[in-house]
Amino acid sequence: MGAKPQDPDFITYLRIKAEEGSAQAQYNLGVMYAEGEGVIKDYKQAVKWYAKSAEQGDSSAQLNLGVMYAEGEGVIKDYKQAFKWYAKSAEQGNSSAQYNLGVMYFEGEGVIKDYKQAVKWYAKSAEQGYSSAQYNLGVMYFEGEGVIKDYKQAVKWYAKSAEQGDSSAQLNLGVMYAIGRGVIKDYKQAYMYANISSYNGSKKAIKLRELIEKKLTAEQINEAQELSREWIKSHK
Repeated sequence: MGAKPQDPDFITYLRIKAEEGSAQAQYNLGVMYAEGEGVIKDYKQAVKWYAKSAEQGDSSAQLNLGVMYAEGEGVIKDYKQAFKWYAKSAEQGNSSAQYNLGVMYFEGEGVIKDYKQAVKWYAKSAEQGYSSAQYNLGVMYFEGEGVIKDYKQAVKWYAKSAEQGDSSAQLNLGVMYAIGRGVIKDYKQAYMYANISSYNGSKKAIKLRELIEKKLTAEQINEAQELSREWIKSHK
């Protein structure tokens, strides 16, 4: 099978390839320094190798370099540089970079705050199945930020994120069913999603579930609990 990543021979091989200019080797060496795998953790070295790979157009290295600048790891925190590298990676279709770029436009970090641009990049990431982007896009549609308010679209994206286990999306979906926004009001469905969200750790979902219980009979609660169990079982 060859040398394992933590083997000294592998590290030596990786260094040689990285020094020769292999963008993939440079990226991998950056990851190893960032994680402390096979080498002593060294963020400055991680930045060095991510930068070499990123300059050659490696989208994963561009993403990770952006993260280093955003977090101030191995380099002075610099949102403009983070934005620059996220943008390069996002343009190549990296869903994580697209999401991060959306966040920067939403927060106004490294760039002028622009909700329309935030929606644009959340949408690109969400279409690729990135759960956090799907959730954030749902919020944008619910609030009408950067896009015309559309509760059906909010429900659509909350649902996609909820399917992937996002407890906040599950909670918000429960709220939508409880108040009848974007869907027909359905307290059993609302209870189900609140129950699922609480199962995944949301404390707010527990309060929502308690409120919805008052709207249901004991039989309906039992039915909703069974729906929750079936949902959780089918999404493991």
